[in-house]
Amino acid sequence: MSKNFALIGAAGYIAPRHMKAIKETGNDLIAALDPYDGIGVMDSNFPQANFFTEFERFDRFVDKWHRNSGKSIDFISVCSPNYLHDSHIRFGLKSGADVICEKPIVLNPWNIDQLKIIEKETEKKVFNILQLRLHPSIIALKEKVNRELEHNPNKIYDIDLTYLTSRGKWYFVSWKGDEQKSGGIASNIGVHFYDMLCWIFGDVKENIVHLKTPDANAGSFVLKNANVRWFLSVNYNHIPNDVKKRGLTTYRSILIDGEEIEFSGGFTDLHTRSYQEILAGNGFGLDEAYGSINTVSTIRNLDPIGLKGEYHPFCKKI
Repeated sequence: MSKNFALIGAAGYIAPRHMKAIKETGNDLIAALDPYDGIGVMDSNFPQANFFTEFERFDRFVDKWHRNSGKSIDFISVCSPNYLHDSHIRFGLKSGADVICEKPIVLNPWNIDQLKIIEKETEKKVFNILQLRLHPSIIALKEKVNRELEHNPNKIYDIDLTYLTSRGKWYFVSWKGDEQKSGGIASNIGVHFYDMLCWIFGDVKENIVHLKTPDANAGSFVLKNANVRWFLSVNYNHIPNDVKKRGLTTYRSILIDGEEIEFSGGFTDLHTRSYQEILAGNGFGLDEAYGSINTVSTIRNLDPIGLKGEYHPFCKKI
């Protein structure tokens, strides 16, 4: 049966993927909200959806719609700036809807603790988009590691995670460049990689930050079955020259015991896959999101120690 959706944050970068997922799973977008009104993307997805630029009018519509129509908003998708996720998830639950939220689901683990209480009160669920857990290459890696750990449960892998995705000057003027609103680079671009690594190699036992600048973060983790060095950056100058020569502005690399894990493709349909799993009752909830949120919150509050110990080699670029 088709489900009714509302969406908060319709003008953002990630919202079109959610609209596409709602459409491709055979559901309907009833209403959308964003303070910015240049939402031409809705014409190719849900031109008949009601659109609001003020939260109060959106709130009123959601409340009146189920009273007047005898129907209900089944899901509210949250694509708003990171610091608003907590409030918008609460609104969705209290409106009688299940909620699908972009990563990072919230900025701090204690926000998750409170949301779990509201889930119980409302008997509704919160689902997080953790799309790397659905990526075929990452699933294959997890299966390979599980097989190896069955034979050698104490095996420790050595991992280098590098993710560079260039952002222009706009980034630092926008909410994404404000740590109080975005959570910083680790929350913005690193959280789903941390989730993926912990999903495969176990929880974080030690968390160290080596470098922390407005455009780059670097550090290391000790996981149950892995030692990880990581480097994240939005600075184009940190991208390797051979990658620049190919005209690329993004570089992803995961080295495991010196072997490159290829996962550059296969991202385009992961939001639709995520929605399919959620609608089938198999989505990732608050408990699955907790570990990565705790990790990024800790990174945000740690002081960098500099180039000491096992730091990522890209640290020398700064």
